[in-house]
Amino acid sequence: MTTLLPQVLLVTGAVAWGLGWLPLHHFASVGLVGMPLVLLVYGLLSLIALPVLWRERHAWAAQRNGLLAIAICGGGATAALVTALATGDVVRVMLLFYLAPVWGVLGGWLLLGERLTALRIGALLVAMLGIALTLGVSRELIRPLSGNDWLALAAGLGFSLNNLATRAADRVPLASKTLAPFVGSALIAAVLCPLLSDYPPPLSLTLSWQIGLMALGWLLSMAAVQYGVSHIEAGRAAVLVVFELVAAVLSSAWFGSQAITPHEWLGAALVTFAALIASWPERPALTVIRSPSL
Repeated sequence: MTTLLPQVLLVTGAVAWGLGWLPLHHFASVGLVGMPLVLLVYGLLSLIALPVLWRERHAWAAQRNGLLAIAICGGGATAALVTALATGDVVRVMLLFYLAPVWGVLGGWLLLGERLTALRIGALLVAMLGIALTLGVSRELIRPLSGNDWLALAAGLGFSLNNLATRAADRVPLASKTLAPFVGSALIAAVLCPLLSDYPPPLSLTLSWQIGLMALGWLLSMAAVQYGVSHIEAGRAAVLVVFELVAAVLSSAWFGSQAITPHEWLGAALVTFAALIASWPERPALTVIRSPSL
């Protein structure tokens, strides 16, 4: 089966995620941030997710541990990243989050037995170089880690583990794999909100429909990404989703009234090149057919 459609959907979903900081900053400006926002958005999505998960329970029952891993890792990664992006510096958060390709390639090799080929390693190195150029890595960016930094790191690791679990749970229906992280995020927020004494503010009609629109956007982008990682090797998917980083950093520069410098364009070009390398089909080994002796 061709991997073109999964790759296109994965990149599209990743770009949508990369632009997700825009509504998060909007909600933060009106006092809706962190776990209360996660609770509202993913609690709303859970109303859609739970009936679907129940209807497909017989299909995923044999791999329920895999689905649980998807819910915990994907849900935790989403909750952590949403909080870090809303309250932290977008560029710094994305730099730390995008250690995820490293975890993805190594995890695919260690846990799923995927080949760590020279092409895959080269694509990863080019992607990392592109990240460094796009972000303009400096001493300021490698200062001691803050709470948001740890959230970004945890989100990157959780996202990579989610991708590995999604790949491994090959008999779990796509809808269940897509929706399980929503329930995981909502449950995590439901536990943390009382512990942190942090609750959602009163909602106006305008804020309510904006939350609904954001929930729909997350649903569509998650579906695209989950379809992609379900049909592409974890190591290759880890490089392709770096498009999220490019979208986040360049949009941050654009909407932040900051000029996009040549090194940022060069970094974006290298990341794109790395994605093309990662998606290039590998040449199958040649089979030598020997003629029978006469």
